[in-house]
Amino acid sequence: MKTKTGRYSGYIRPFSRLLDLVIINVFAVYFSGVSVFEDFYALFISCAWFIIAGNLGFYEVYRYTKVIAILNCTLKQALAFTTCCLALAYFYPERYSLSTILIFTTISVALILGFKLFIYFFLRKYRILFGGNFRRVVLIGKDKSIEPLQHFFEENLDYGYKLIKIFNVESQKLDHLQESFSFILDNKIDEIYCSLNDLTSKQVEDFIFFADNNFKTLKFIPNPKQLLSLNTVFEYYDYIPVISQRTISLDESLHKIIKRAFDIVFSLLIIVGILSWLIPVLAIIIRIDSKGSLFFVQKRNGLNNREFNCFKFRSMEVNELADIEQVSKNDARITRVGKFIRKTSIDELPQFFNVLLGDMSVVGPRPHMVSHTNMYAERIDKFMVRHFIKPGITGLAQTKGFRGEVETDKDIINRVRYDIFYIEKWSLLLDLKIIFNTIYNTLKGDKKAY
Repeated sequence: MKTKTGRYSGYIRPFSRLLDLVIINVFAVYFSGVSVFEDFYALFISCAWFIIAGNLGFYEVYRYTKVIAILNCTLKQALAFTTCCLALAYFYPERYSLSTILIFTTISVALILGFKLFIYFFLRKYRILFGGNFRRVVLIGKDKSIEPLQHFFEENLDYGYKLIKIFNVESQKLDHLQESFSFILDNKIDEIYCSLNDLTSKQVEDFIFFADNNFKTLKFIPNPKQLLSLNTVFEYYDYIPVISQRTISLDESLHKIIKRAFDIVFSLLIIVGILSWLIPVLAIIIRIDSKGSLFFVQKRNGLNNREFNCFKFRSMEVNELADIEQVSKNDARITRVGKFIRKTSIDELPQFFNVLLGDMSVVGPRPHMVSHTNMYAERIDKFMVRHFIKPGITGLAQTKGFRGEVETDKDIINRVRYDIFYIEKWSLLLDLKIIFNTIYNTLKGDKKAY
């Protein structure tokens, strides 16, 4: 069974909007007991829903959109919509109580999210099983530049991209682009992906002109070394475009308050629920196992590169290299108890005191010892960007397998890449996902936890 590209795609968003409108109004009638035609309340809440959705991009879900982004946007939509409904209740006090509105908005948003996720996952399965809802694409550039995207298209068919052809710049000179243009038109290609690093300015201009005049979607693959930011945006001073290099989600006051409140509540739960009884137990066990203090305190770099005292349960013999030499696999300095608490990440738990003191966050880029920060700052591009926010007990990079010992520069480069993504795309749901993945990896056993 073959389906023409985009045959039914244009109906998905209108259908979603109509379905959401029906859900909101049906439940409004159900909880109020008043017909939607009796007054303007139904009109008010419907307008409020779609105005909020338009500003948040609630219906801007694409085939490459992540589920965490959908959940994050839905949470914002729910909070804003509930606020509007509570405000409108001021004019209808006899009909809507606080509890009624909260139940109405919770059930409505939950049902809307359920249908939204159903459509999202249904389309992913539909693309694999029936080969429909695909975008036909071509790649243009050198092997090294386009290889990651090529593998993505070939290995993730559920995203709905069908790679039709690769125009390799190394083997085919693109001084005359007519061959590729003709192929794109003859084979009804939907999207063109060009490597910016492999094309001349004139060739880029030709591709833009061709795409604009033939209704083709043109996208560029940037050179990662020259990429300013994942979150580069255009700002306009009158009519003059200016590129803003990086927007950091946690620079917003509301986001700072939300993250700090979460950090305080979560750290208090761990300190009261676990550390209150674990500290006396480990104080005895660690002291019996080896000489030295219960806690290991080390200077590390935090927000804006300021140094702070990072707390850990001591897992090594007291040694002079602790602040210079990173722990390696089968390190002789690690004690018997130390092997267990490092493997289970128990040694990191005292850092919840750092979170409570405000030096760290529950989730964020992992802090490095001062000597390593200085070393990586000189060797690794964008390493210091990690210090734009507070360091964390766990982080996105750690859940992706880049924790512990840095064996090669590739390890630290990938760690920086994930940390920058987190800094620019932070959300409370992303924090919760990272915490869940951290707990899962700990229970499963992480091969780099030593």
